[in-house]
This record gives sequence, structure tokens and C-alpha cells, in this order.
Amino acid sequence: MKIAICDNNAVDRQYLQALLQEYPTESYDCAETLLSDLERGIRYDLYLLDIYLDTMNGIELAKRMREQDAEAVICFISSSDAFYREAYDVYAIQYLLKPVKRETLLELIEKVENRLPKAEPALHFKWRGKIGSIACSKIMFVSSQEHKLSIYCTDGTVQECIGKISGLASQIEDGSLVRVHQSYLVNMNYVDCLNGGELLVGQHSIPVSRRYAAEVKKQYQELLFTESGRTEKAASDDKKTESPGDH
Repeated sequence: MKIAICDNNAVDRQYLQALLQEYPTESYDCAETLLSDLERGIRYDLYLLDIYLDTMNGIELAKRMREQDAEAVICFISSSDAFYREAYDVYAIQYLLKPVKRETLLELIEKVENRLPKAEPALHFKWRGKIGSIACSKIMFVSSQEHKLSIYCTDGTVQECIGKISGLASQIEDGSLVRVHQSYLVNMNYVDCLNGGELLVGQHSIPVSRRYAAEVKKQYQELLFTESGRTEKAASDDKKTESPGDH
């Protein structure tokens, strides 16, 4: 869930970002910057727009946004309900009054998430002021050194970002990336072997700490069992398709 906040009041922007700290957010202090990003193809799952902006109000901004992204999910946040009727003319999903409560925002996010198509699990990150994401299936492993993270991908690229590895780990709910060390997350599907206290992932040797050793061994054995089952099934299917003349 990627969220854009557009509000010319810095205190209000920071307040919303604090409420949504576990979600990737991008804040804009003026309508023109947001419109410029939309024109460049940058999209968000939810837009939180203040009504009272400097150069145009939130309703006008929403109308301009619809020209770029007809499916944009827009919620207005305002200190007044004066534009309540106009908000629904631009098909806003909700109209909230300041100060917004965290519980109200989480209910809104749940509503939006239920409308979104189920996407492939992905890691979301920030790098040089921009929000990005990488599908977990394309990640081999993630390493951490101080506050710098390196995401090693199957295509050979390495995406760098700033943050804590625990923050990335908290995004993963389907078990596609496994914590093997305080400094490493690993996609077990790309593990070639487990050798003592190390995992071999391609040309990379990754340490497994005692804290995570039992769970890593369990997951690795489950992966081997699954792969063995697939191999046996494939061999069985091949045998069934052989004709009598093949013997």
C-alpha cells in the first residue's frame, strides 16, 4: 500500500506520516508537484488530499488528477466540512475532518486494500527520496550493514536503500523471505545448500546465526521435501506417458 499525502501545512503532513509510519508514504507540499509526478507515471494506492492548498483547492486538484489517473483512490482531509458535497462529485472514497485518528485511517486503508487486486508480495523501500518496490519472488536475499540495506535480485542487480532489516522483515507475511541472521533475509527458494552454519545462495555464502538455525534448518528441509516430491511426481507423469513401444 503506497500512500501520497498532499498538504501545504508541514505539521499536518508530519502528523499523518507519523500515524502511517509502517506504510510507504510520499508527502507533497503543493498540488503542482503531485500533478507533475502523476504526469511522469508515478502512482499511489491512496491519495490523502488537504482541501485548503495554496494555488488550488483539493477539489480542483482531484479533478486534475482524474485526467491523469481515472482510478485514483482519493480521500480528502480538512479542517472544515464546507466542501463535503463537492468531494463526492469527484468520487472521493471518504472525507475526514482534522485531526484524524489513527483508527480512522487504518479503517480507510483496510477498505482500500479490499478493493485492490491481490498483488504479488513485495518489499517496499525508500531510496533518494522516492518510494520503490520489488516483488519478493525476484529477491535472492537482503543484507544489512549499519543503516544501509542491499537487496540482491535474481537479475543480478543490487538495490540499495536506507533502513533497518527488521523493518523489511515486518512487511513479509507469507514467509517468502526468512530471517537467518541479524543482518540477513533470504529467499529459501534460491538456496543451493545448507552447510553447517552457512547458506549458499548462488555465489554468495550467507551466515546463519544460532538464534535462527533451527527454523532455517526446518524451512530448508521442507523445501527439499517439496522439491523431491515435485521431482518424483514429474518422473511418474513421464512414465505414464510412455507408450509400450518405448520399452
